[in-house]
Amino acid sequence: MQQIILIFIGGGLGSLCRYGIARWIANHASGFPFATFVANVLSCLVLGIVLALSLKNSISDTTRLMVITGFCGGFSTFSTFSNETLQLLQSGAYTTAFANVFVSLLVCIGTIYLGMKLVG
Repeated sequence: MQQIILIFIGGGLGSLCRYGIARWIANHASGFPFATFVANVLSCLVLGIVLALSLKNSISDTTRLMVITGFCGGFSTFSTFSNETLQLLQSGAYTTAFANVFVSLLVCIGTIYLGMKLVG
């Protein structure tokens, strides 16, 4: 039961952070879905750091579960990323849609790696 509560708390905090980023970036609207991109990149950074700490046994399994499953799960958003990409495709913004996919994948994978390297 404690694990469920920790995931719930982490997910709620991640969702609030995602909402805050979306509200902040909404004032700087453009054709590219920057709010989702920024949330996903930051989530990947947190995930990489916590994963590296976990591999070094520097954090508990419950903390890892709360942060990776809860917080990062609530903070990052594959469904919104997919929907925004589909909307770009449907509106004919093919270059922006494909840039969103390729840049997101490359940067997010690189950011997880960077997060892991920051821990050493």
